[in-house]
Amino acid sequence: MTTDRRLNRRTLIALAVGGALFADRAAAKVVLGDDGNYAQDWYLDSFLDLTEDAEAAKAKGKRFAVQWGMRGCPACKRLHTTYFADPKIESFVREKFEIVHLDTFGSREVKDIDGAALGEKALAAKRAVRTTPTIQFFASEGGLTTEVARMPGLLGQEDFLAMFRFVDEGAYARSSFEQWLKAREAGCPLAPSEPYLFTGDCGSNR
Repeated sequence: MTTDRRLNRRTLIALAVGGALFADRAAAKVVLGDDGNYAQDWYLDSFLDLTEDAEAAKAKGKRFAVQWGMRGCPACKRLHTTYFADPKIESFVREKFEIVHLDTFGSREVKDIDGAALGEKALAAKRAVRTTPTIQFFASEGGLTTEVARMPGLLGQEDFLAMFRFVDEGAYARSSFEQWLKAREAGCPLAPSEPYLFTGDCGSNR
């Protein structure tokens, strides 16, 4: 009788904790800001120091990215209302990445990875952000933060998720996204540290 009660209590506690976690996950939603930009409510609430944000993400075991958008951008709306509505995409990106949203026509001051302080619009021009949404991926190594990959425009949903996997795996250090994707689709394993060039035959790539 005592054992049953303990088990029942443990079960109830586990269900309560699981329910709270589920509720927290389910609470994620699209946010339409006063500036007309769509974002996710789990995006990073940032002081807009990109190096600081990248290092903080790394300390939490995550990758860091900047998503550029603008008011009236149909693809930006689709990103947030369709792509991130897919649990497979949303759960992976949310778990693995910290993302800051910037506006290509915005005026907020941002501290760039080189230390320069610029308005969003000026930073977009400096970094050659010419389409929205654009997602820049950054990595911090040895105190230096660099852009390691970029998604200019909105890829198809499968390739969109694949791009985040590519960055999460650190594959950018040895392969282009296109080469990595071809190898992945062909079922070819990538060496963990060697430069990779896919030629259509798994055994001949090096």
